[in-house]
Amino acid sequence: MPSPLTSEQPRPAATVPETGKPPAGGRDHFFDNAKYLAIVLVAIGHAWEPLPGGGRLVEAAYTLIYTFHMPVFILIAGYFSRGLELRPERVWKLVTGLLAPYVIFEVLYTLFQRAMEHPDHPLSLLSPYWLLWFLPALFFWRLSTPVWQAVRAPVLVSLAVAAVATLSPAADGYLPIQRTLQFLPFYVLGLRLGPHHFAFVRRTWVRVVSVPVFALGLLVAYWLVPRTSTSWFFRKSSAEELDMPDWTGPTATLLLFGAAVVLGACFLAWVPRGRSWMTALGTCTLYGYLLQGFVVRGLRYGGFYDRPFFTTTPGTVAVTVGAAVMVTLLCTPYVRTLLRPLVEPRLEWARQRPSAARTP
Repeated sequence: MPSPLTSEQPRPAATVPETGKPPAGGRDHFFDNAKYLAIVLVAIGHAWEPLPGGGRLVEAAYTLIYTFHMPVFILIAGYFSRGLELRPERVWKLVTGLLAPYVIFEVLYTLFQRAMEHPDHPLSLLSPYWLLWFLPALFFWRLSTPVWQAVRAPVLVSLAVAAVATLSPAADGYLPIQRTLQFLPFYVLGLRLGPHHFAFVRRTWVRVVSVPVFALGLLVAYWLVPRTSTSWFFRKSSAEELDMPDWTGPTATLLLFGAAVVLGACFLAWVPRGRSWMTALGTCTLYGYLLQGFVVRGLRYGGFYDRPFFTTTPGTVAVTVGAAVMVTLLCTPYVRTLLRPLVEPRLEWARQRPSAARTP
């Protein structure tokens, strides 16, 4: 099954929600458009991180974006995993589509880190480099799909798992266990969604209501900036790791889940429905996701952000526009043609032949 960042979409889930009729070619361009817009927000958020002093408003916008952009990706991943069957060929697609690029880019980012900043930076597949945590997390989410299709009230159960994770300092280790468990409810929610749910968020009145909801969300984020840590929104630490009382972990889990669902629905309400210039870009977002780290961290290590210009409002605007343009270029089909062996390796040489095809 494809990840939310790849170009494939399984046909059973490609029904146009509003009409109930399959789109031309059996593909719903709405989801490609949503993936492109979400990856732009991811790139902007990453590009804002090294800003020397963006101000409280930028911090509020950063907090708002981090509330929902990854949950949207993960929810779409769950939606397209509804028909997942763990047959050998499907498991092999998970290996080549998630684990193989994870290993390849972990090596590349390690070499990059050694060349740019830390010559002794260790190579460890148990400690994903920065943004690479998403690939092994999605691998384990997909492997767990049959469990969530079997249990009663799976969303509530996954929320309970996420809440308990915030109370477990042992999950703060090398593997992205905290993020895997704390983001789990969004994957499970995606498994439970159907086309009619996306039809609901694409109604005109939802689009209208989303404007004041986003404005309110920005005001709340502005209020929260000096009062709480943005680390809660990364979902990679327990309450103890953040030096917070235990009760704040489960509370933050529920509040952040509700906020992400509401803001994610508002975001999806504004996603274009038909084919547009961004649709083809949305089929290559895995490339933008994996490659933009080299650009952002490269500029940071090279002293790009040290210029006084980037402490000003025009500097922040320039970084925002530059990040959007950068990730758009990385999502073009030309980049995919050039780097496909690294991002989408086939590895047929490593695949075990089906038993029926083996030589006696």
